[in-house]
Amino acid sequence: MIGTVFRSEDVPSGDRFDHWREMVGRMRSPSDITSAHAADFWARSRVMELGPMTVWPTSFLPTRYWRSPKMVRQSDPELYHLTLLLEGGLALDHAGRTDSFGPRDLHLTDSSLPYDLRPYGTRAAADDPEPPVIKGVGVDIPKALLPLAPHRVRELLGRGLPGREGFGALLADFLISLERQADTLQPSDAPRLGAIVLDLLSAWCAQVLDAEAALVPESRQRVLARSIQVFIQQNLHDPELTPPVIAAAHHISLSYLHRIFQQQTQGETVAAWIRRRRLEGAARDLANPVARAMPIHAVAARWGISRASDFTRAFRAAYGLSPKEYRHQALTGVQGERNSACAE
Repeated sequence: MIGTVFRSEDVPSGDRFDHWREMVGRMRSPSDITSAHAADFWARSRVMELGPMTVWPTSFLPTRYWRSPKMVRQSDPELYHLTLLLEGGLALDHAGRTDSFGPRDLHLTDSSLPYDLRPYGTRAAADDPEPPVIKGVGVDIPKALLPLAPHRVRELLGRGLPGREGFGALLADFLISLERQADTLQPSDAPRLGAIVLDLLSAWCAQVLDAEAALVPESRQRVLARSIQVFIQQNLHDPELTPPVIAAAHHISLSYLHRIFQQQTQGETVAAWIRRRRLEGAARDLANPVARAMPIHAVAARWGISRASDFTRAFRAAYGLSPKEYRHQALTGVQGERNSACAE
């Protein structure tokens, strides 16, 4: 599992809002936090440290975050903060701009500048007893890591930018998937995941600015390789996923696909990477007690392997056991652990 989970219901009701303010203050640059729902506050968050990057999916009742010039002078962690909004609405005053944004919009702020981030258009209906919830994913990035000139990044600050197409969609989908997969990811995965976030964020900034040339060649190649890997991961279920299909989807030649992919994966081929990812996904399903009733051929098909014999042969080569033997061993071990826990 990656990340530390915060749930306001785990804190006494009278202390929830103060606890939230303290936690956000530690996470982000200091700001003044207020809410009309402070007396009965609710929030949830998961803080994922991915190398030098921090990703934190969060949900909370409408709250205002205000960072004054004095606060900037007192403390500046030199961070860019990206927000992907998933539910609700927000308005932002920052870097001389005022903008509002809604679900699937992205916005970027600079800790070296004041801001005023507040709820927008989130008033509950008269017959709705529950106040609306704001949900999103935040990302903190050390400014020195973003391979773009600061004056170009400033053009993006304070603007509501769509995350529905191009690298914005890839970035948004990856951030959403991080939260969904957080319980299955390992701490050792964190640096690699942080590198993927940084590359996708860099590519998105450059695309919005129409300034991909501003990225150094090595960064452009990393970004393209990450984009290809995200595309593969999202299409592992498709048995027609092949190197020619991947190359066509990214408007590059097949030879260029193989070259940059092997450069970025220490020599692993596209086909080998696809096969490894499919087998890893199948192994997780086989070891999952919830999926014990799923036939082995259905597990294989779920991961894009339509021939059961091909699946068995590849799985045995990778894990030293047949899929049936692997499932039996994994589930027997789980049951043994449960029995031991009950006996204790």
